[in-house]
Amino acid sequence: MASGNLFDAMTLLTVALVLASLSRLSLGARRLPAQLAETAPLRDEMSYHGGAVLLGEIPVSIVWYGQFKPAQKAVVVDFLLSLTSVPVNATPSAAHWWGTIDRAYLQSNASGGSNATTTTTRVVLAGQVADEQYSLGKSLTLVEVFQLAAALVPGDGALVLVLTDPGVVVEGFCSARCGLHGSDEAGARYAYAWVGNAESQCPGQCAWPFAEPAYGPRGQPPLAPPNGDVGADGMVVTLASMVAGAVTNPLGHGYYEGARDAALEACTACAGRFGSGAYPGYPGKVLVDETTGGSYNAVGANGRKYLLPAVFDPATSTCSTLV
Repeated sequence: MASGNLFDAMTLLTVALVLASLSRLSLGARRLPAQLAETAPLRDEMSYHGGAVLLGEIPVSIVWYGQFKPAQKAVVVDFLLSLTSVPVNATPSAAHWWGTIDRAYLQSNASGGSNATTTTTRVVLAGQVADEQYSLGKSLTLVEVFQLAAALVPGDGALVLVLTDPGVVVEGFCSARCGLHGSDEAGARYAYAWVGNAESQCPGQCAWPFAEPAYGPRGQPPLAPPNGDVGADGMVVTLASMVAGAVTNPLGHGYYEGARDAALEACTACAGRFGSGAYPGYPGKVLVDETTGGSYNAVGANGRKYLLPAVFDPATSTCSTLV
């Protein structure tokens, strides 16, 4: 559904709320390859800070900002569908990856006490909106990224994904971050995440390990993307980290380690690790599709294969990989 006039109805009051709501913005997003070598081991166990996590059925909406090919959209949509749908004979699967997050962070409801729940948390695709005419232009501030999410008027407990095409420049993209997540604490208390397609702007920063790193450790050849699209497959890697952070630390006082404004979260605490034996600059031992040559560690819906980041296990203080 095209929506070039998505923001025509927004009032000055809405814009004011957007600005006020940016008080919770996670900049501890997916680390760039140059930062991986500088990442010290976690000093303490991943801590729960008393706040909310997203539970039950999480309605997820997507804002496609710019021009995306149908095949690129299918890669992302199938990833979301994969989180709660286990294909027959799929091992390991994206659903197993999600199950690790659900068990370690969500089913305990963070405290393990009287508020604990054994209800499985599910991602439910609620809708998609396409803004193909770049209604806010091709250069976005972080305020405008939030504005894109807020325009959908999400409900309490929802998650909005704002995805920008390779031609859109977002504040800090490539130089400081590959994606981020935040929340609307002032209004409906929903979470949002933004991820950019780095295919043309900075594949070495934000599509690694599917491109040679622009900085940092070298020597390892890039992995072949599992769906044949460096930009889309790179987006999934970042998106997985941001979704994990958004559900386990949606309002900024859930699960994280370190300073609140530069937090290490469920996946960013294990940045750059995809398989066993990973170290800075080397993603670890992963699987290779015999037909396409694509590297992956998870099977998803509709025959898709994905490379998903390791998840930090609070119980063992280790990074858990699927392979």
